[in-house]
Amino acid sequence: MTKISIVPTSSEAILKFEADRFLTNHNSFEFNNIDEAKHSPLAQQLFYLPFVKKVYIASNFVAIERYNIVEWPDVQNEVAEQIENYLSQGGIIVDEEASKPKAAVTVYAESTPNPAVLKFVCNKVIVPNPYEFTSIEDAKLSPFAMGLFEFSFVKNVYMEKNFISITKYDIIEWEDITLQLREFIKSYVEQGKTILHNDAPKKLNKTEIAIEKKFEALDDISKSIVNILEEYIKPAVESDGGNIEFKSYNLETKKVEVLLQGACSGCPSSTFTLKNGIENMLKEMLNDNAITVNAING
Repeated sequence: MTKISIVPTSSEAILKFEADRFLTNHNSFEFNNIDEAKHSPLAQQLFYLPFVKKVYIASNFVAIERYNIVEWPDVQNEVAEQIENYLSQGGIIVDEEASKPKAAVTVYAESTPNPAVLKFVCNKVIVPNPYEFTSIEDAKLSPFAMGLFEFSFVKNVYMEKNFISITKYDIIEWEDITLQLREFIKSYVEQGKTILHNDAPKKLNKTEIAIEKKFEALDDISKSIVNILEEYIKPAVESDGGNIEFKSYNLETKKVEVLLQGACSGCPSSTFTLKNGIENMLKEMLNDNAITVNAING
């Protein structure tokens, strides 16, 4: 039984209906009318509702833009139930024709501050949220990551949005394996193979609802720390192929614990630099010199 959660967006006209499983692999689809939706039985069914203006299907959600003839609170529960019933009955979301790649996939490699990590950037969105896998056993929910771990030199796989950061063992040099990895990633994405199993977001607590609930459960200072990390720290470390995830804040000791992932993890110099940089920024922005940061490698 597929469960649908209603998620507001920044636009009053657009509402997201998030499923607890993936609906597409890495593809996304936008339909402006019922004719455009000929390869999506789900979208066609939604266009029969007179207030539906546009349907967008991607990863684990359906987003609908409405005409102004209704307000979302009056119809959103019925729409959510309709989508839930359709998916639970095994209805086709998009057919094979629509799922075929429409543009060539490009993948290029970027160096990172961590010499053991290389960042592979794709021109398509791969995953909606960050996922890190440290072994082939850990990667059971991701056939893509499992395929990468079949290369004996792959130590760690970190995926976010449109890039993959791969950590290698020291037994081999990047110049000997970069082309091989790039071609594997390019071919895998081009063929539309499964990146993550449909139930991965639910099992790994990565649905947008789960992420929002986790945030809302935090105390006010922790929320401020998360917002500072998101706005000032994450963009920089993402460009270097890494990620920083907030773990905890102790109100008594004022110790902040963060998890370093991707290229940020396992590099002593970057760990030291990031730890001090985050600590100084939090002290200044929260006006509290007693704050300390403990950075854990993922």
